[in-house]
Amino acid sequence: MGDLISLLRTGLPDEAVMADPDVTASYATDMASFCDSGAPAVVVLPRTVEQVQHVMRVATELRVPVVPQGARTGLSGAANASDGCVVLSLTRMNRILEIDTVDRIAVVEPGVVNAELSRAAAAEGLYYPPDPSSWEQCTIGGNIGTGAGGLCCVKYGVTSEYVIGLDVVLADGRLLRTGRRTAKGVAGYDLTRLFVGSEGSLGIVVRAVLSLKPAPPAQLALAAEFPSVAAACDAVCAISQGGHVPSLLELMDRTTVRAVNDMTRMGLPETTEALLLAAFDTPDPAADLGAVAALCTAAGASAVVPAEDAAESELLLQARRSALPALERATGTTMIDDVAVPRSRLAEMLDGVAAIADRYDLVIGVCAHAGDGNTHPVVCFDPADADQARRARASFDEIMALGLELGGTITGEHGVGVLKKDWLARELGPVGLELQRGVKQVFDPLGLLNPGKLF
Repeated sequence: MGDLISLLRTGLPDEAVMADPDVTASYATDMASFCDSGAPAVVVLPRTVEQVQHVMRVATELRVPVVPQGARTGLSGAANASDGCVVLSLTRMNRILEIDTVDRIAVVEPGVVNAELSRAAAAEGLYYPPDPSSWEQCTIGGNIGTGAGGLCCVKYGVTSEYVIGLDVVLADGRLLRTGRRTAKGVAGYDLTRLFVGSEGSLGIVVRAVLSLKPAPPAQLALAAEFPSVAAACDAVCAISQGGHVPSLLELMDRTTVRAVNDMTRMGLPETTEALLLAAFDTPDPAADLGAVAALCTAAGASAVVPAEDAAESELLLQARRSALPALERATGTTMIDDVAVPRSRLAEMLDGVAAIADRYDLVIGVCAHAGDGNTHPVVCFDPADADQARRARASFDEIMALGLELGGTITGEHGVGVLKKDWLARELGPVGLELQRGVKQVFDPLGLLNPGKLF
């Protein structure tokens, strides 16, 4: 311990190396429940690439594990500390280095907050689409580590589609540059995509080149009430089959709507069984919403209410962004699943979740990025009640099993971390797991980077 601290301080300012146990304990976990964590030996907060390289060289010399962290808003335990590790917090590397309006790229450090980048791009008439619900807190480095998504994925895609180049500090301290600044490039293996979603297990991202888009028109939204989840999912399928490309297509079940109302007093319709939110940022959004409104009505919507302006639209979107904290507020603790299924199986997924909730006598609210089939069943429970906690864990696992049975995946955007590592092995199969472990061995032969995560 003494050698570790003294060696780290040879390349870092004293204020960047924190060993007080009360301080290090506060960096032990992200926001996931039911995930093991350990006690860090030290927390370091570098500001430069060279300082990150120094940390990794010391860790390699002493064979000490390193757990990279951003804002710790993750929901899978991917940023949880392991015993005796160096927690490498990248939050102080938070500069937007460049926004190029001709090449439509941003160059940023990993600690830049998603919303800050979005606002900086907007000031230049550009748009960074990935927008996780935690966008006001989460960092670009964390988004890259988990392959984060968000509300606008249905039209614009997820983080991996916007990361075109990276600077990465490897386990031994070497600096690797991947990708490009150009619009196209296919030279060699795509190592950039390999790092996206790797959860800090292959290297430390210290700089990212991100693709930007021209800023779209302000989006206009509508809310459609349905008497059943099945009817709402029929509308989702009809919208997709009809060739419509909304900028947002979100679903909230009755449990979620009531939780949001209790927290925000927004006055959402509590009599509905499912609330579907759709938005368009096209040149004529009112016409597009009119077409979608007709499809919702044909699918059985009991009411369709279009927003009259951008302010009303933003209010609807705020209701959706409030879903997860509202459900957590109901019981104090939640387990947030992240199962994506084909759009055609969405109704089966939600009906299956409702049956699981009944079987385990639990409150499970579902909010979903319905346009791409990414569901977030939220299991609410009292952690002080041992039996309820056991049932919560069992229901969580059944939900993941259901997703795989329906041809889906155990995670659409939250990552694997600690929470889902056993399920990753089931999804990949033995050959896939062997090859992924082989990739890890190439980049991190000593197993120092974020040990115990993924597999």
